[in-house]
Amino acid sequence: MVAIVDSGSTKSDWIILDEFKNVFLKAETIGFNPNFISKELIVPEIEKNTSLNSVKNSITKIYFYGSGCGVQQNCDIIIQELGKVFTNAEIIVKEDLTAAAYAAYRGTPAIVCILGTGSNSCYFDGKNIKIQLPSLGFLVGDEGSGSAIGKQLVRRFFMQKLPEDLSVEFEQTYKLTVDEVLKNMYHSTRPNAFLADFNKFVVERKEHPYLRQMVHDEMLNFFDYQVLPYKESKDAEINFIGSIAFYYEDILRAAAAEFNLNVGQIVQKPIESLVDYHIQYIL
Repeated sequence: MVAIVDSGSTKSDWIILDEFKNVFLKAETIGFNPNFISKELIVPEIEKNTSLNSVKNSITKIYFYGSGCGVQQNCDIIIQELGKVFTNAEIIVKEDLTAAAYAAYRGTPAIVCILGTGSNSCYFDGKNIKIQLPSLGFLVGDEGSGSAIGKQLVRRFFMQKLPEDLSVEFEQTYKLTVDEVLKNMYHSTRPNAFLADFNKFVVERKEHPYLRQMVHDEMLNFFDYQVLPYKESKDAEINFIGSIAFYYEDILRAAAAEFNLNVGQIVQKPIESLVDYHIQYIL
């Protein structure tokens, strides 16, 4: 059996294929981004998933694509920890941008972007992935991402920048204190996911003019920092992977239009397309 895994900072989607390349099972775990999660949590999280546990000895190959896996040290952590569970498997680890490029590929070169809990971009010509810009993480980078939008919302609430109606609704919804924010920001394992969770509030009210402008400005930042530096951005189609791109699609396309950029397809969950790519080109 072969496992294909798409792991973000928030969650991981698993699809297990049988010897005939048919889907045998699907599973979900938390995200295994080594920049945020302690490696000691990876094995217990997998072992408590009964579906994965039931086939762990039958899996002979794992293709793992994860956020935070752009550096070899983090790839080695994933290989080491997965190897403790899937003892019969060869484990191949690559960063999530590679998964996005594969999932979004439709036969023509394109810029591929991730807009989920974090954000990133690359150029894929069908064979080679060009990553021109570094991923600076949620503290410095991740423009347009769920964590960036959540950070804007929380900051504006506490700094009394939100309109009164939104401020009241936010207070009633979360009853959030400064101490809670600081604890989750500086003393938790997944601060970026904590911030990204506030997108539920924004998505439910995205037609509110204030929130719409806030998200629009974040999308402009994303294109400015993570797309325009690619010389191919003037002509190539720009495809998106991730829930943030999916939920704010209309705002994203409007922001792209301001830069005369051509946004193509937007895929919320890349795992199905990623599996199709493996079946066609890799397995």
